[in-house]
Amino acid sequence: MSEQPNYAAAGLLDANAAAGAMGIAAVERETGIHKETLRVWERRYGFPAPQRDAAGERLYPAEQVHKLRLIKRLMDGGHRPGRIVGATEEALNALLQAPAARPRAAAASVLPAEAPEVQACITHLQQHDVDGLRRGLSQAILRRGLAGAVTEVFAPLTARVGELWMGGEMQVFQEHIFSESLQLVLRQAIQGLPSPAPGAGPRVLLSTLPGEHHVLGLLMAEALLSLDGAVCLSLGAQTPLGQLTAAAEVHRADVVALSFSVQLSNRAVLDGLQALRAMLPARVALWAGGASRALRQPAALDGVQCLSGLAAIGPAVARWRELLESRL
Repeated sequence: MSEQPNYAAAGLLDANAAAGAMGIAAVERETGIHKETLRVWERRYGFPAPQRDAAGERLYPAEQVHKLRLIKRLMDGGHRPGRIVGATEEALNALLQAPAARPRAAAASVLPAEAPEVQACITHLQQHDVDGLRRGLSQAILRRGLAGAVTEVFAPLTARVGELWMGGEMQVFQEHIFSESLQLVLRQAIQGLPSPAPGAGPRVLLSTLPGEHHVLGLLMAEALLSLDGAVCLSLGAQTPLGQLTAAAEVHRADVVALSFSVQLSNRAVLDGLQALRAMLPARVALWAGGASRALRQPAALDGVQCLSGLAAIGPAVARWRELLESRL
């Protein structure tokens, strides 16, 4: 009999284990933790502890990816990596559960009730009913109008799906189906809007910076901007700074609007915005919105208008009109 290779001793994954493992690029996409951060943690804390495939590339078993999702949730809540990366999964779950009950209970008395469409769409997604999900998203627009659907259904629904995925209660493919379905419905709704009157609103160029993959926030912003009379041109995700500047010039943009999830580090957000502000002409406004905590540091973002949420888009357009009129 031929001797079987000792995969454990070699630091390699066998074929069965490799089937459920992820490469470092996939882990970055699925957890929002940068590849370089994963390598630093590996050296500094001994976790994650990826194994290697036959080519020497890192492979992360499913249980390590799940633990990384827990760590990312805690970091988003303000915990420092040095205190949680080396913790056990049981300790991480305890940290997630202990503080969560109080804020939710306190918020229940001041926040409006969740739209029933949110749970209905979650149920469709959990039951793998793609047609039902897309029908529910479309019906939300018919019932509430596009603006109401975006602010009252789509935004909280996106947050709920993210929480379920990060908590391991929803699979990656389900999150992808949701994202693709909402993009389809939003794009159809935006395309159905009447063309804005000339000069009714700013010419807005929309995108995300390199490293920011999420586009749902960008599409929701585009819908609300279009309703407010803006002429929107979306470049999709991850446009290099130089290309953003070139596109703003060619298309005579009045505003460059960027969306940020928690995927990029605060430093990357601040550096990217400051660099872009320096590259854009002074006449072009730079707006930034999304869940990134970096946008809550206005002192570090001179020349950038940070929008606190989707509801801030309308007032931002109104201020742009006022500023335009004051120059005439």
